[in-house]
Amino acid sequence: MLENILVIVLLFAVSAGAAANLAVSLKNKRANAPELEKLASEAAREASELIRLGDEIKRLDTLLREEFARNRAERQESDRASREELSGALKVNRDELSGALKETRDTVETRLRRIQEDNAKQLEEMRKTVDEKLRESVEKRFDESFKLISDRLEQVHRGLGEMQSLASGVGDLKKVLTNVKTRGSLGEIQLGAIFEQILSPEQYERNAAVKQGSQERVEYAVRLPGGDGGPVLLPVDSKFPIEDYQRLIDAYDQNADVETASRQFETAVKKNAKEIRGKYINPPVTTDFAIMFVPTEGLYAEILRRPGLFELLQRDYRITVVGPANTAAFLSSLQMGFRTLAIEKRSSEVWELLGAVKTEFGKFGGVLDGIKNKINAAANELDRVGVRSRAIERRLRGVEEIEPGRADALLAPGAVQEDV
Repeated sequence: MLENILVIVLLFAVSAGAAANLAVSLKNKRANAPELEKLASEAAREASELIRLGDEIKRLDTLLREEFARNRAERQESDRASREELSGALKVNRDELSGALKETRDTVETRLRRIQEDNAKQLEEMRKTVDEKLRESVEKRFDESFKLISDRLEQVHRGLGEMQSLASGVGDLKKVLTNVKTRGSLGEIQLGAIFEQILSPEQYERNAAVKQGSQERVEYAVRLPGGDGGPVLLPVDSKFPIEDYQRLIDAYDQNADVETASRQFETAVKKNAKEIRGKYINPPVTTDFAIMFVPTEGLYAEILRRPGLFELLQRDYRITVVGPANTAAFLSSLQMGFRTLAIEKRSSEVWELLGAVKTEFGKFGGVLDGIKNKINAAANELDRVGVRSRAIERRLRGVEEIEPGRADALLAPGAVQEDV
């Protein structure tokens, strides 16, 4: 049927083309009346043919629609049958799957029940084991803790005994510090230990006399480089005004009469500075200032805390206060100064040695010039020997050469004597 429709469409196209050609012929050509009638009759025939073709197309369209309707009905019936067949297959598969799932669920439930029973048994065994281990561990830890507590109590008991001994020792130390002479010896020992650690024995003196005809001797004096008259001594004396310092500390703790205790402390410090100035400062044997050593950092810090006290001691008494820490720093700086002076002294000696080396090097240059002249003279002599040897070679050019072995034999001393 589709082929018939295509033939009809083709004929319709041909007829349309003929009508178009007819219209063109009528427009472009001027024909006679008979020809026009002929052409009109042909056009009428073609028009009737076109009408017939239109009817045929309508009929074919009706047939095509009926065929399409029939095919659609057949396809719907086929789809319905396929759906019913698929629904039946799905139902069968669903039933089979439900049965398989039921069997699987029963199997899984059975296995889970067995696993739960096994886990319950294992958990019970583990609980028993853990209880036993926990009981043993708790008993062991309890024994260890009890032993540790006993050891600690014994250590505390020993510590209390040591604290009692320490308390008695502190009391003894307090008794020692209340003695002015013993307290001074303690500061002197501490100062001596610092001197021994930093300076060499030739760089300081102990119990040095700084005033001629006086019995007063300063505890330590640093030997500073001086002029032709010998070294200049720097007096260093230790002071320990502990009574006034302790009263000041008690006043701080009890928030009592701090101002009065501060005035008493400053008065004691000034008194010690004045004593050092009067006894040990004696220029030019000593420097025009001295060092006052206090054996505790707390005491040194308290002196620094007094407004203007440190500057007043330097200005009015020519005394510089030092503690254990900055005493070591002060002596270390002096040690560096001593090393600098030694280096300068050695540098002058090295300079003299370089001058001597320069003189000897000048002499060595003269000796080298003489040797060079002798070497040049020897070279000239060797040149003259070369000239003579070349002259001899020219004279001997006509003489025939002999074999080297025979020449050695002829020139041997014994062979020459035999020839003679």
